[in-house]
Amino acid sequence: MGGVMGSIYYITKAIKDEKQHSPHQINSTSIRSTLSKKKRRREKQISMQSLLNSNPNFVSIQFNKTSSFRRKNDFITTRISAKVDEFGLLQSDNLFQRNPAISTSYRNSKIPKPNQIVLDAQSRVCTGPTQTKPLNEEQARKVLNTILKSVSGELKEEDEVSKAQLGAFFAAMTIRASSFPESTQWSEGEKRAMSSMWPLLVQVLPPDVIFIANPTGTIMGGSNSIGAQYYGNGNSERRMVSALREVLRGGHLECEDVKGVLRDVLPLEEGKSGVRDSLLSAFLIGQRMNRETDSELEGYCLAFDDELGSTPVADVKSLTHYGEPYDGNTRYFRSTLFVAAVRACYGESCLLHGVDWMPPKGGITEEQMLNFVGANTHLNPLQAKILLEDEDVGFTYLSQREARPSLFSLVTLRDHIKKRPPLATTEKVQQLVRASGREAILAGFYHEGYEDPLLMLMRRRGVHSGLVIKGEEGALSMTTRERPLLASKGLPVNYCSGFRASNHPSAFELNGVSHECFSLEVNAKDYGFESSDTPRTDRSVTTNIKLGLAALHGEKGPAYDRIVLNAGLVDHLLGCDGAEDIQTALDRARAAIDSGKALSKIMNYIKISHKVKEKIS
Repeated sequence: MGGVMGSIYYITKAIKDEKQHSPHQINSTSIRSTLSKKKRRREKQISMQSLLNSNPNFVSIQFNKTSSFRRKNDFITTRISAKVDEFGLLQSDNLFQRNPAISTSYRNSKIPKPNQIVLDAQSRVCTGPTQTKPLNEEQARKVLNTILKSVSGELKEEDEVSKAQLGAFFAAMTIRASSFPESTQWSEGEKRAMSSMWPLLVQVLPPDVIFIANPTGTIMGGSNSIGAQYYGNGNSERRMVSALREVLRGGHLECEDVKGVLRDVLPLEEGKSGVRDSLLSAFLIGQRMNRETDSELEGYCLAFDDELGSTPVADVKSLTHYGEPYDGNTRYFRSTLFVAAVRACYGESCLLHGVDWMPPKGGITEEQMLNFVGANTHLNPLQAKILLEDEDVGFTYLSQREARPSLFSLVTLRDHIKKRPPLATTEKVQQLVRASGREAILAGFYHEGYEDPLLMLMRRRGVHSGLVIKGEEGALSMTTRERPLLASKGLPVNYCSGFRASNHPSAFELNGVSHECFSLEVNAKDYGFESSDTPRTDRSVTTNIKLGLAALHGEKGPAYDRIVLNAGLVDHLLGCDGAEDIQTALDRARAAIDSGKALSKIMNYIKISHKVKEKIS
């Protein structure tokens, strides 16, 4: 048995063997010497199909009960490495080489790296009116001199400042000078550096960048009219320049204007002439710096709903759309994939969506985990619909690459603008498949002020219920860890806000259904959970998978508690059938895990996600 599925068998078999050995008994060299080549070949030929038919719950994860959690995790990693080597899986076609274990490894090698000096400056100035950190004179001169050398052709190709970086940096400087409060406008050092460097820069910068840096001809002083007279080439670029003039002065656009600009220029295609990267990056970062209006966010949200034609409708009684931050988790256990498997056990179908890798964090994503365990992550919305309707699965994942190729084409540009564009908010509120029954949308957030716009977008989607969660790292995972007494300012982790169908007297009507609004801070201790630190994953995809599979096998601990908490509380807050009582909802989630059904859902998904492609091809 070879390939991805064979690799999963041996990895999970290695974990199962933990209960048979102590750390002092394991020696990968001695293990290899006791197995003949003939026996190894015979084991590799085991049929995955027969294995699944005889025992769907073939993953058996046991830990040495007397070890600490961290020691257990390190021990399992050692055993997996030994078993992988033992069965000869460290070849060119094996799972570990095709699917890296660290999230940063998923960055496409074809994406050119941005210039780090300018990128560091962007992290300071390409942000909001209260978050911007002005540069001092030395920092500003270093950045401007780097740009001058790059545009003049003095830097090596790998050190060049990209057009997208030029657009983002100078757009930030222009917006700060035009509309930001005094504390985040140009520092005296920035003014002095720009005064001395601009006469040199204006001689070498292309007209589009001069326009971004000096759109009225007055920001830099003197009487340079290049920016004021710049209109772009072609209809699409002229439309972009017109919209950008408004953005660069701190203004806002209507929904239809945003949709029109985006549809004009996307998808970005290699070799295709279109709007310059400098203009598009200035547009994206500029709108985020100005803090988007509801109308602008709606434009980003709806611009590509019909990109692949009409949206498929799944014949399911309930469907929850999960909007995790696309750039993933870098520190803590990401539980949503395993929560979806739990909720699917009792008819709450779940649709997850995202990407394999996304800046700025480049953290662990659901696509990385599914890739690693051998699932098919190249499904289209119609194939996702089939998996949602399959009683043996009941949840699915869609990659932005397949479902919204226009938006996916921006990954490189997003890597070079450093900060999150408006799309980082709106891509979380998608309906890539609809449902015949009730629908709900969940979205994670971090920065205060985006909870209400997200709920607004959910309402305009027409769903029955919506929920935003400030989970750990801005993701959807609520924690069982008790809130520190000296917590940071702003909304706390585990803050939730939303709306759901209700007959309460204070309810409002939405699409003919009465809804009530709510907000609360979830304290896991109130529901019988013991406080525990969230397991660290530190960009390790394998660690995240092991934690999740161990929990679905019934191993009690922090990961198990988080999956139960996030499944049961979401059921209750969304007003799902059978979850009116919180404890009943939590018990139902525990039963789905302890019975082995949730683990079966994951295993079935790995197998059936490959077969569904054959069904409709």
